[in-house]
Amino acid sequence: MAKQPKVLAGQVAAITGGARGIGRAMAHAFVRQGMQVAIGDLDLPAARQTAEEIGSGTIALELNVTERASHEAFVAEVERQLGPVDVYVNNAGIMQLSRFLDEDDATARRMIDINLHGVLFGMKVVLPGMIARNRGHIVNLASQAGKFGLAGGATYCATKHAVVGLSESVRQELRLLGATGVHLTCVMPTIVNTELGLGVDKPRGQRDIEPEDVANATVDALRTERFEVWVPRENGHLGAVSAMLPRVAREAATRAMRVDRVLWTIDEGKRRDYELRASRSEPGLEPGAQTKELTPGG
Repeated sequence: MAKQPKVLAGQVAAITGGARGIGRAMAHAFVRQGMQVAIGDLDLPAARQTAEEIGSGTIALELNVTERASHEAFVAEVERQLGPVDVYVNNAGIMQLSRFLDEDDATARRMIDINLHGVLFGMKVVLPGMIARNRGHIVNLASQAGKFGLAGGATYCATKHAVVGLSESVRQELRLLGATGVHLTCVMPTIVNTELGLGVDKPRGQRDIEPEDVANATVDALRTERFEVWVPRENGHLGAVSAMLPRVAREAATRAMRVDRVLWTIDEGKRRDYELRASRSEPGLEPGAQTKELTPGG
């Protein structure tokens, strides 16, 4: 007999980087499921605006994901206002693009701090309570760049590979600990129509993916307790087939679909505002000599 999907109504969800993009879409989707939602974001005014737009008791709190103490304060305040966290979404992340040898060290460090340490801290803070209650669900936003290396985004891909490996490892640890009621989902979207994806090419044949598509796939994963989520789902089948091919054939296929150029050939003008905002996204870490590296188009 097939397992019945879980009912999410009444659960408490906390979303990092929830003021914009995929995080914002998730907040909307969770509220539609009857969940209580807390948005954590470095940009508190934007988080408050999003929470006000969503309504239904959604709260906004300041969160700097690069600091463990900030996660601790965030989770404590969420639980004070809404109750124990049932779902913790590690969504905050940045994608600053440049050719590897042109990337300044501050940019690389910023991406590692936000995209990887931000996930590590979030999990380390919220998991003890979930394990003690034997109830909870972690959602880690990775990327299909966490399965394939892409020219023009070496450090970004490295951080997302790390998130995928982290998710797989902790999932095994939860099983060995006997935490049968604590679940983990790794969400891997392709390029999404958000600010982060501006000016980036799509692979040949790839349909447009909206933040709502990622949010809806995440809701489905929460209800079914699925670990690996590809958005769009068909890309998971392509990834499985690709993994079985010899490297020469796999690389030929990526060239044919222009996957190798997704992060290599970008529109500088479209990305400029996002890249500059991302370069200021970690307080206390000053930009390097070059505030922002932009990949030449072509």
